[in-house]
Order: sequence, then structure tokens, then C-alpha cells
Amino acid sequence: MSLYPESPEAAPLGGEGPQPRTTYLSVILPVHDAEPWLDECLGSVLQQDFEGSMELSIFNDASKDKSMTIIEKWKEKLEGSGILVVIGGHDSPSPRGVGYSKNQAIAQSSGSYLCFLDSDDVMMPQRVRLQHAAAVRHPTSIIGCQVRREPPNSTERYTRWINHLAPDQLLTQVFTSNGPTVIMPTWFCSRAWFSHVGPFDEGGRGVPEDLLFFHEHLRKGGGLVRVDQSLLLYRYHPGAATHSILETTIWTHRVRFLEEWALPHWATFTIWNAGRQGRRLYRSLTAGSRCKVVAFCDVDENKIKKGFYCYEDSQERPKPRVPVLHFRAAQPPFVICVKLDLTGGAFEDNLRSLHLQEGRDFLHFS
Repeated sequence: MSLYPESPEAAPLGGEGPQPRTTYLSVILPVHDAEPWLDECLGSVLQQDFEGSMELSIFNDASKDKSMTIIEKWKEKLEGSGILVVIGGHDSPSPRGVGYSKNQAIAQSSGSYLCFLDSDDVMMPQRVRLQHAAAVRHPTSIIGCQVRREPPNSTERYTRWINHLAPDQLLTQVFTSNGPTVIMPTWFCSRAWFSHVGPFDEGGRGVPEDLLFFHEHLRKGGGLVRVDQSLLLYRYHPGAATHSILETTIWTHRVRFLEEWALPHWATFTIWNAGRQGRRLYRSLTAGSRCKVVAFCDVDENKIKKGFYCYEDSQERPKPRVPVLHFRAAQPPFVICVKLDLTGGAFEDNLRSLHLQEGRDFLHFS
């Protein structure tokens, strides 16, 4: 017999039998072998100062540790405080993955708003209240927040990027290797909007389900809003699901989204970086997009002296030879393949000196 009983189906309105329960807000919590962190995570749900009705929807994805014991212990405490706890899951030999678990947790929940929580993270007491207020004002947006990283110095550049993007950069910097500009562990949105965009991809381990959903959200015209308070302790550890996704998989999705979302607006463009990353982007583009590349630009005198980049693997004859120029001699718009926050400010100073507008004259792809 399974540990997870089926939820009884609600009778039609006005009929006999139990009426469907409705909750204002559901915290969505997928769990897989989360024993080291669950006490702190579930305690943070109990500490929320949100005054509306709230439920916690947990889906246990084949945990083999003591996760279920901890969940059962907290169920009593949470329900004693008026927070309904819905538990689903399976005890198959292997997990089905984060996308599947989130979809299941959402399907068994009933809230009009969804607050996503990872089992290794900790919410600040005001998280649900402040993000809910933002979601009411922005019904077709994903609402995020600033985070505090644990351990504090584990991903300093990434954490700065998460917390300090300007509001317009939440939309212009969606192509970088950092992934979604509003990060998944902070997501909050209405159920109606999730249903319009979703569900999550259920491909399992190695599938960037958050990035795929994020791209679909943007395709559907969704907005991005960040509450500028640190509302989540965002944990970094080697077992995190993020580490199972290959960089090449992410790269392919990013290039395709750049070609779909940005490049159609430009007749021609310049790739800023004549080095490895710039050349890799050029080679990854479809033939139609490669034709739009009028130049590479750089600050490296050796690359500029060479004068051009020859695409040796091209089937075209003659093989494409793309000029390599100094950045001041190059024409925008630029797709920038230089990593931010790594050159002591030298690259950022060069870019600022051109007085360009991000989104119109350049995009970051680093």
C-alpha cells in the first residue's frame, strides 16, 4: 500500500458530499532526500506573518532518508497553527525529478497564489506577505526577491547579480549564463498565470525546467518583478539539483532563445569578444543568424591585428571571414560575450564610454 492516499474528489457545487476546499495561497514544496535542511525550511513556513489562509503542498519524490518522518512531525505543528498541509508523493526506486514534483505539488494544492520553496532554503517571515502584495499588483508577472546566500561567500558574483539588477535589466539580461533573472527559488505567481504558461517540463534530471518555463513565460508576455528585500536564505551545496544540468544543455537553450527573442529585431550585429566565447556563439548560430554578424570586436591588440576570424568548419565556399575590430571602431548593436564583474571594472568602463542603451544597442550573453 502506498504512503500517499488519493485525495477524495470534490462533489459538484450544490451536491451532496464534501465541498471543495479553497485556500488563498499555497506554498509549493518538492522534497527529495532533504533531511539535513527540512526542519529549518518547514519552521520558516510556520513563521510567516501573512494573515490570509495558507496551505503547504509537499510532494515527496522518492526520498530514501528521514524526510517523511520530519514532514509528519511538522504537519501537526503547522495544522495546529491553521496552515493546512497536503502531502503527496511516491516511493518508487528512483525520483521523477524537480519538474514532475513541482507539477504534482501544484496539482494537489488549491491556492489562488503559488509560492515556490526549495526544501534546502529558508523563508524570512515577511516573504509570503510582501510577494503576495506584489503579485496582486502584477497578476501576469513572476515575482522574485533578493536573497542571502549560505554560505555567504559561496557565489559572490552570482549573488550580486541576483540582488542588484535594475528593473529593466530583469528583461534585458535574460540571455546570460546565470539563467532566469528572477531566480526559481524565489518565484511567486498567481495560479491562473502559472496555468497559462505551464506546466514545468518533466524530463527529469539534467533538464533546466526553470529556464524552459521562464522562456515560455516571456513568450506569453509575462512580466518580471523583484521585491527589493532579502526574503530567502538561498543555500549552496554540492547536492543541489542545479549541478546535474550540463552547461552545453543550457548553452543550446540560451542560443535558441536569443535567436528567437532578440536577433529578429536586428538586421546586423557585432559580437563583442573575438576570443573563445565569442567564436563559440558565432559557430552555434543558425546560418541565417550567422549572416547578420558583421564583425567581432575586442580590446586585445593581437586579435585585432590578425584582422579577421575565418570559420574553418563552414560548408560555405569561400569560407566566411568576419572582421575583428577595436570596440571603438565597431558598430552596434552588440551581443556581448564578456563576463561581467571580472575585469576590475575595465570592461564596464569601456561599455559605458560608448553611451549605449541596454536592450536596444547591446545585450549580454556572457
